Amino acid sequence: MIRLQIIGGGRMGEALLGGLLDARWAEPAEIAVIERVADRRDQLTSLFPGVVVTDAIVQAEGAVIAVKPGDVADTCRALAAAGATRVLSIAAGITTAALQSALGVGIAVVRAMPNTPAVVRAGAAAIAPGSSASESDLDWASSVLEAVGVVVRVSEDKLDAVTGLSGSGPAYVFVMAESMIEAGVLVGLPRDVAEVLAVQTLLGSASLLESSDEAAASLRAQVTSPGGTTAAGLRALESGGFRSAVLDAVAAATDRSRELGQD
Repeated sequence: MIRLQIIGGGRMGEALLGGLLDARWAEPAEIAVIERVADRRDQLTSLFPGVVVTDAIVQAEGAVIAVKPGDVADTCRALAAAGATRVLSIAAGITTAALQSALGVGIAVVRAMPNTPAVVRAGAAAIAPGSSASESDLDWASSVLEAVGVVVRVSEDKLDAVTGLSGSGPAYVFVMAESMIEAGVLVGLPRDVAEVLAVQTLLGSASLLESSDEAAASLRAQVTSPGGTTAAGLRALESGGFRSAVLDAVAAATDRSRELGQD
C-alpha cells in the first residue's frame, strides 16, 4: 500500500521525498511521486531507487499537492476520484476552502507554507487546518514536513504573515549575504575570502541564536562594546534605515500575499 503520494516532482517535491526517506518515514516502495514530465520522471527514478514514480495519481493513504497553483483544481479532482482521504497542500495561495471545494466532502485538508531551505533539510513551515481536518490530520501533516525542517501550527488567516516572514525570508537573508560579501571586497578582502566569512558568519550566528536561551537583542548586545567597531557598524545600519527596511519588507510581502490570494 502506498502511504504517501507527492504530486509534483519539482524542487520542493524532491526535497520532501529525500527528507522522508532519510528520516525513514516510510519505505521507498510506500511512497509515490506523480510527475508529468518524462525526463524528470527518469531523473527521480535514478535518484530514488524503489520509489514509485509515475505520471498518474494512484491510491494512497495520504497526498501532498506540490504543483503550480494553476494545476491544483485538476489535481484535486483526480485525488478525489482516486479515493484520497487526507491532503496536504504546499501550493502557494490556494486556500483550504478552494481545496475543499475542488476535492469534495469527506477529505481532510491541511494547507502549508514551507520555504526553500527545505531542500537542505533546514526549512521552516507553518500549517493550517481546513474545516474538516482533525488533530490527527495535523499531526500527520507535521510528521511529513518535519522531515525537512521545523513546523509550527497557525490559523489560516496567519499564513499571509508566515509568507511575508519565513516564506520570503530566505531572499532577505541572501540579500544580506550579497551585501556583506560586497562590503568585504570594498574594504579590501579577496572575494572568495569575503564569501567564506560572510556565509559562515550568517550560518554561525543563526546556529548560536537557535541554541541560546537568550533573545536576539541580548546576543547582539554581547558583541557590542561601547565605542567599539560593532557599535560603529550598527550605527551605520540604523542610519541607513536597516531595521525599518526589514519591517517594511515583511509587511510588503504579507500584503502582496493577501492580494494574490484574492485573485
